[in-house]
Amino acid sequence: MHVDWSALGNVAAVSLGVTVAVVVVFTFGVLGLSRAEADGAGAGRSAAATLGRLQAALCFLACAAVVAYGIYLIVPQFH
Repeated sequence: MHVDWSALGNVAAVSLGVTVAVVVVFTFGVLGLSRAEADGAGAGRSAAATLGRLQAALCFLACAAVVAYGIYLIVPQFH
């Protein structure tokens, strides 16, 4: 049995990089929600609250797209 250590290292590095990237993007989404909550506490909606919600929506959509792509790669019936 032969293990291609270079390919295994590449897969591990890409997996680690994508994992960190998804966690960072998700964190930015949570930050956007917290800004929207803090700025939207007044009587009317402010521009900062709207931007926070938009930031959160885009970040969570990006995370969902990465998860959907991962499921697409894993499940053979989708190919």
